[in-house]
Amino acid sequence: MSTTLGIIEGFYGPVWSWQERKQLVRTLAPHGYGFYLYAPKADAFLRRRWQEPYPSEMASELSEFGRFCRAQGMRFGVGLSPYEIFNCFDDAARAVLAEKLEMLDSLGIDELAILFDDMHADTPALAETQADIMQWVRERTQAEYLSVCPSYYSDDPVLDRVFGQRPPAYLETLGRRLDHDIQIFWTGEEVCSREISPGHLKRVSEQLGRKPVLWDNYPVNDGDRMSRHLHLRGFTGRPAANGAYLSGHGINPALQSVLTTIPAITLVESYRQGPQYQYAQAFRHAAKEVLGKELADQLHADLLVLQDTGLGRISEEKRQSLMHTYDAYDHPAASEITRWLAGEYQVTDEMVQTQ
Repeated sequence: MSTTLGIIEGFYGPVWSWQERKQLVRTLAPHGYGFYLYAPKADAFLRRRWQEPYPSEMASELSEFGRFCRAQGMRFGVGLSPYEIFNCFDDAARAVLAEKLEMLDSLGIDELAILFDDMHADTPALAETQADIMQWVRERTQAEYLSVCPSYYSDDPVLDRVFGQRPPAYLETLGRRLDHDIQIFWTGEEVCSREISPGHLKRVSEQLGRKPVLWDNYPVNDGDRMSRHLHLRGFTGRPAANGAYLSGHGINPALQSVLTTIPAITLVESYRQGPQYQYAQAFRHAAKEVLGKELADQLHADLLVLQDTGLGRISEEKRQSLMHTYDAYDHPAASEITRWLAGEYQVTDEMVQTQ
């Protein structure tokens, strides 16, 4: 499989433990996942409070996790969101950013991603400014891989509605002004794309002057509405032919770290099998591998309720019955389901607005 697959921990809401992250890596590295980008929205030291240094304990945990990923054959990166820095990239901002880059280098990261997504821009030459910031960062980071998430990372008009109208020729300008070895993230025709086609990726590659890294927002289930559903089914709408137009394919995982490995494994199968791929069959195989036969059969039987009906529309009686069913299994995935049924994974609008 030529396309490098990876995990982009980029969701809003509750954070994983280091143990959960390690287990995810242990499960997916043998399937060929090649990179892990640590960028949870809840890590304020990478986002709203990016100017502040990491507390030493957190820094050492992050560094240790990076070593763990490399030992498993995955490159390790960090996604830094220097909040709205492009609106005022002055000497003070440069000084703080230089300190942050030095600190991230000290962790021994392989990849540095600068994430300009989900922020308000009020600078006229947005693409030019962001390209200048990336060039400045490139001269100061020791990370081998450098990537950027644009402010407008999809064709989706929701971005213009929430963050202001995108500047004309934004992607073309950014692509033209960025050094060719800087990778650019893209989510597809929508923020959470139902389908991503070779034709679409070919067009975006031409606009950017390089193949994008797909930031795939499945099986992520953050946000008020999505967190009421478990995203378990195999990947669909990602044909293997996309690989010709991608420099990488990272998936933004679900809030449930064990359950997310089921769809993650199906993506590998989608690339491997090409036109022979069958998403429901791939789900059955992956679920059996992750959960064992008995729990996999149970999950398959409840798939419609857990993924499609969701918490908002399950009757109290059904919810209690499901709690009882999954309580009987001694498996971390069953525990994720009972915690989800108890409302522990609910992501509120306030979380999304403040993280």
